[in-house]
Amino acid sequence: MLTGLNIALIGGDARQLEVIRKLVELDAKIFLVGFDQLDHAFTGAKKAKIEELNFSEIDAMILPVSGTSLDGQIETVFSNEKIVLTEEILASTPEYCRIYSGISNQYLDDLVSKTNRTLVQLFERDDVAIYNSIPTVEGTIMMVIQHTDFTIHSSTVAVLGLGRVGMSVARAFHHLGAKVKVGARKTKDIARITEMGLTPFHLQNLEEEVKDLDVCINTIPHPILTAKVISKMPPHTLIVDLASKPGGTDFRYAEKRGIKALLAPGLPGIVAPKTAGQILANVLSQLLLEELAHRKESC
Repeated sequence: MLTGLNIALIGGDARQLEVIRKLVELDAKIFLVGFDQLDHAFTGAKKAKIEELNFSEIDAMILPVSGTSLDGQIETVFSNEKIVLTEEILASTPEYCRIYSGISNQYLDDLVSKTNRTLVQLFERDDVAIYNSIPTVEGTIMMVIQHTDFTIHSSTVAVLGLGRVGMSVARAFHHLGAKVKVGARKTKDIARITEMGLTPFHLQNLEEEVKDLDVCINTIPHPILTAKVISKMPPHTLIVDLASKPGGTDFRYAEKRGIKALLAPGLPGIVAPKTAGQILANVLSQLLLEELAHRKESC
């Protein structure tokens, strides 16, 4: 149980509702910032303005999956209030206070470094990423069906990157009857792609490999689908970019060429917020229980 633990949950989307529900069940005391438009009431959870909260009593802080923007703003769908995470706020928390976020950026990294706090990036964990790949795959399939006039079966699909999401996406499209080829750089990934019964290619040959594509699914969060690469694609090719913002696609050039390119980070929260929220809730509750037990042992 998390009895006696004070947790500030700041901003987020429908996924956070499952997190709140789970932590309330474990008897934590929850302060909700950025939820003033939320109709649902949770016993044990109290809505608050960020300026009203006494952060010196907060044991853990949970940010949205997206963390903060590059100027410190926190995204929330349940409030029109502008919420900014500042150095002053973090510095006022106890030294042992941990900050939990899906991902990070330079602003958040600098903030925790200056205040000497610990940041836990949930999406860096293999368990979260693998569980999340399930709704990501379903959402990707949905988008491809919605934005094409041909079947996935027998279409030529390229998946760029063989990370945790790339592997799941490639496997799913293969099972749907697509001709799947996967681009990677590491020799071990090339070997794994071959073992999976898919067609491997090295990313340095990407310009050649896109010439016959119906669908291109990118999971690499770096500029990889450049104007030069996109110029080699057939006009009907659909690009689905699953990488975190701003993605790895030159969207301006794709539009200029008339190629439909969709940036689709955070698909789990869009297509299956309940499941995605339960994934986060289960991992967060386990981490908080472990941290609480460790703190008690240290006393």
